[in-house]
Amino acid sequence: MAEADWTQLSGGIGSGSLLQGVTAGVPAPNGGGSFIYGFASLDTTTGAAGLFVNATNFAPNTGGVSGLGGGSVTAAVQRGVGGGNTGFSPWIFVCGQTTTVGGKAYLLGLADSDPSRIVLVKGILSAGIPGTPVATPPINGVLAASNETYPVGTWLHIRLDAVVNANGDVVLNCFQNDLTANPVTAPGWSLIPGISEFIDDALQVNTGSAPLVQGYLGFGFNTSNVTRRGYFDQLTVVRQTS
Repeated sequence: MAEADWTQLSGGIGSGSLLQGVTAGVPAPNGGGSFIYGFASLDTTTGAAGLFVNATNFAPNTGGVSGLGGGSVTAAVQRGVGGGNTGFSPWIFVCGQTTTVGGKAYLLGLADSDPSRIVLVKGILSAGIPGTPVATPPINGVLAASNETYPVGTWLHIRLDAVVNANGDVVLNCFQNDLTANPVTAPGWSLIPGISEFIDDALQVNTGSAPLVQGYLGFGFNTSNVTRRGYFDQLTVVRQTS
């Protein structure tokens, strides 16, 4: 996608506290090019920043069942080596309810823990991906987590799909591409061990709140400490059309 297809989420941390943008010099994932998109905190300001897709029929996506719609986002993501191993998390999101970091969405990203897990969350973008264990009912919106853990500096290629059904259920599936076997340009998607299909049901049983049946797609980074870094490459988005 082109730079013009993305718009900053409002309410995010400003450039005096969080740098972000396209940069070279950071080793890309398998199959990546010379540039990645990065975030780097300059102080201890707590909050988040991110971007959403502003293209026609994506802002928001309303092309699915009865004008409602989910979508799919993929990205190579890394918790970068910096001043510490906690206090930050990078994530992708679907069904964002607003164009602000204070909006609710489904997020998939790398948890704020050391080592980190890939975690599925239904929550506020600015809160990011907490290291809270999976529980019933969910704590801090954490719905599922990978069995495997990963140290900082590890590239992971992840995908989050949200499909809105005619009855109002939202079906969430999470996938991972093995970057040791497949480049980011030719992924071989498989379910993430520990994260099975999750249904955010119309009766509000599984999450305790109404499903998110349409919205925005994008990616972002939250931080609460200095010299925390997150990197992204090979972002793709697809909207639900039926």
